[in-house]
Amino acid sequence: MPIAALLARIRKLIPSESDPHYDEIVRGFGIGELRTPASPMSDREPSRAIADFIRDAPSAEAVSSLGRRIRRRGFERVQD
Repeated sequence: MPIAALLARIRKLIPSESDPHYDEIVRGFGIGELRTPASPMSDREPSRAIADFIRDAPSAEAVSSLGRRIRRRGFERVQD
């Protein structure tokens, strides 16, 4: 899936008042900490993980945690 399409799906899951959270996800993809999924996924799995993600302050650590959680559902996180 192209990154633009994936980010469009994620944008729909994050309310506009949570823009800093979205910005952290974009940053995560930009620096290579997160990458697009290798296989298709439904909106349900990432929507649950993102709902939990936006409960906390946006940070690199939160993105890393989101990546680990979503990786099990379809996204992949680059290992250090």
